[in-house]
Amino acid sequence: MKCGNCQAVCPLYKETKAEGTVARGKVKLTEAVLENKLPYSHKLAKIFEMCLQCKACAAICPCGVEPDKIVLAARAKLVQERGLPTVKKMIFKVLSNPGLFKTGLAVGARTQGLFFKQREDGQSTRVPISGIVLRRVIPKLAVPSFLGRVPENNTFPGATKTIAFFSGCTTNFAYPGVGSALIEVMKRNNINVIVPKAQHCCGLPVLMHGDVETATQMAKSSVDIFSKYDVDAIITVCGTCGESFRVHYPELLQNDPEYYAKAKALSEKTYDFAQYLVDVVGLDPAKLGPVDATVTYHVPCHIGRSMKAKDQQLNIINSIPGVKYHPMRDPDRCCGGAGSFSLTHYDLSYDILKHKLDDIAFTDADYVITGCGSCRMQLNDGIAQEKMTQKVMHTVELLAQSYQNAK
Repeated sequence: MKCGNCQAVCPLYKETKAEGTVARGKVKLTEAVLENKLPYSHKLAKIFEMCLQCKACAAICPCGVEPDKIVLAARAKLVQERGLPTVKKMIFKVLSNPGLFKTGLAVGARTQGLFFKQREDGQSTRVPISGIVLRRVIPKLAVPSFLGRVPENNTFPGATKTIAFFSGCTTNFAYPGVGSALIEVMKRNNINVIVPKAQHCCGLPVLMHGDVETATQMAKSSVDIFSKYDVDAIITVCGTCGESFRVHYPELLQNDPEYYAKAKALSEKTYDFAQYLVDVVGLDPAKLGPVDATVTYHVPCHIGRSMKAKDQQLNIINSIPGVKYHPMRDPDRCCGGAGSFSLTHYDLSYDILKHKLDDIAFTDADYVITGCGSCRMQLNDGIAQEKMTQKVMHTVELLAQSYQNAK
């Protein structure tokens, strides 16, 4: 299929107009890579870096082709041929070692004032640091982290269900209020919350760069940790983390019968928090209090196209009394963050973000609601750079505020 429909929706193609950035071109290249007709080259690796994994091309493909998975297969093949660059190898080694990663960020949180200029809306680096340009505004690291400030078992009188909460790195280290809001929301719905202390990065950043071996090890570790708990559901507040449990862990472990069975069991009870509340528990609007706010909603790519939780998040927003929802013209359009892409390709990432910022300004909203920590970081940076006034909140924070305002 070579219709080129993907050109109309690819955020990168819209900026670069280069055929190599759009899905049609990458699918053709991948075919040659996987058939060993095209060996590794630096230029080829750079071409395959140019994909946000936003899945917009897969969503519009009339034949059901999933170019995002095809790109991941090409990245994995290239890593298999050439290995990882030294810097990535070091980063992934730290990321896959939970103790080292958590200790490193804890030290970073305590010393961040030495290296970053503190601002009301975050912080900016004092000196150029690889991947972080001087003008970029990033969130302050939480002291302590979310996992360091809450007990593992959060039980409530009258609870009828119990869930295990996978917080994800952005909630744990940058936005601990999101995790606290999740616990508050579950408490209001008579649900106990287990926060496994041993949890760590879901491994998707590693998989996205083609390191399948390390991603598989991290998947096994997460499956071991969460399979220990007899819970009704695994809940996430990030589409990418949810996608790991629901989609990637069974795929990565499909050749190991024992681990595949455990990963499949976890996959079948993994939900974005909004899906669980709306589809399983049943959101009761009578329990909600008023929130006087004009909001708009940015749909994270993996919440919308992977977890399919967009409608449930909007259901929550529109159920809150007092909230005035002003939709964007194109709420599903990628913000350009895409995890580490905004670090490695900041200027291009920012060009994509500008369209989202224009859309936000069009809504005249005071708050931008979203369901992903990575998108929140990207949006916060753009809003700071353009001196806009909007605040960015996670959907679960808005809902928690509504419960707290109830009489």
